Amino acid sequence: MSIMSTSHSKAAGAHAGHETRRLAEFAAGLRFEDLPGDLVARMRLHVLDGIGVCLHGAQLPWTRHVADMVQAEGSNGAATLWGQGGGARARASVSQAALVNGTAGHAFEMDDIHKESILHPNSLAVPVAFALAQADPGLSGRDVMTAIVAGYEVGARAGNAATTALFLNGFHPQGVTGPFAAAATAGRLLGLDARAMQHALGIAGSLGAGLMAAQEGAMVKRLHAGRAAQAGVQAAFLAQRGFTGIENILEAEYGGYLSAFAREYRIERLTDGLGQDWEAGKVGFKMYPNVTSMHAALDAYVHLRQAHGLKAEDIERIEVGCGHMTYVHVAWPYKPAGVTAAQMNLFYGLAVLALRGKLGAGDYVDERIADGDVLDFMARIHAFEDECIERRGPAFRHAATLRVRTKAGEIFTHDAWARRGSPENPVTRAEVEDKFFLNVARRVSDDAAQRIAELVAGLDALPDLDELVALL
Repeated sequence: MSIMSTSHSKAAGAHAGHETRRLAEFAAGLRFEDLPGDLVARMRLHVLDGIGVCLHGAQLPWTRHVADMVQAEGSNGAATLWGQGGGARARASVSQAALVNGTAGHAFEMDDIHKESILHPNSLAVPVAFALAQADPGLSGRDVMTAIVAGYEVGARAGNAATTALFLNGFHPQGVTGPFAAAATAGRLLGLDARAMQHALGIAGSLGAGLMAAQEGAMVKRLHAGRAAQAGVQAAFLAQRGFTGIENILEAEYGGYLSAFAREYRIERLTDGLGQDWEAGKVGFKMYPNVTSMHAALDAYVHLRQAHGLKAEDIERIEVGCGHMTYVHVAWPYKPAGVTAAQMNLFYGLAVLALRGKLGAGDYVDERIADGDVLDFMARIHAFEDECIERRGPAFRHAATLRVRTKAGEIFTHDAWARRGSPENPVTRAEVEDKFFLNVARRVSDDAAQRIAELVAGLDALPDLDELVALL
């Protein structure tokens, strides 16, 4: 399909509010009984993964700054700041908890990823849903599950319509698209009717913000998720009180989400297959603690190392082919500028993997991101835009081709068309659970971690979330 231009989008203006209204009606009317059983089972894993990444990120410096600010402001103490200890200082208002916990969820590049929309929904929907469920003990696990799916669907569909154009225009989808996911989640738990939900989306979309220059070292990239989560909560609360938003926020031909941020877009992706083709079921898991766009290249190198016994000292040159967006996203010249920059850079990640034989959370700490051996090895890595990948279209934007030349003159190649952890190359339930336990190690006790996993495995049968939230 061709990308829709803004000039074509003017035809949608005659139906102002139609797509936004349809998504609002869907989110407001969604019932647990509407959800396929396999989707529910998959979503339990995304909730567990979301809790794990939030707890892992809770004590990182950027999250602590946000938590300290919230604690200094004071609040009504309705919801818990996860991983911040007990007592009154670990509680905040619902919107403040969404801000802190959402920031924690995006704090270490391990939240889940919906490829087409470029959205990480579990660092948005999970903190929002749990904060509201804590504030209203009458909400059940089924209510929470339904709301989270509503958020995943609305957020992903908004991002699908925006295409990669939004990203290439310099906007961070997590901050700009994320408020729709948060607002739909919050609105569903607040019981907003379709009209109020439409206004919630119209408020949230007007609050979205986030610039991609943050990826080169700024802490503020982490805040984009927290701010989007908070914006969605605030939008739903305002809509509940009769506050109005932009009724056609998604499709407005001037100053709307698509026309302003993306400018070139596919408006039909907002509602294609709505209620039948579940975007929530197309979300993948991250199995490396860095940006998803480099994962296929890392997978390809692991494959070649295992197949041919590659050692770093034997390698003369590594050539990495990738699509245009991936090239822009991760193949920029690396310089040590903080953990964020390291996690977003292909050259750093691939050099560490080649030299150390593995790549994990311990490689993304201030003490290691300027390692001289890693910086020297980067000179052997060469990235380029691969037309073979580009011709396959957006569905393959995470793909990579890898060519390794050894000092002995051997050449080894491998193409990774779907990264490990994606819906096309899935990981097992046990692997996601293992990731959770690794993420929460030293954050909660082993017994607490096991109980969290047990409760989430039966989330939709819980009458309330009191015990689960207490463990966080």
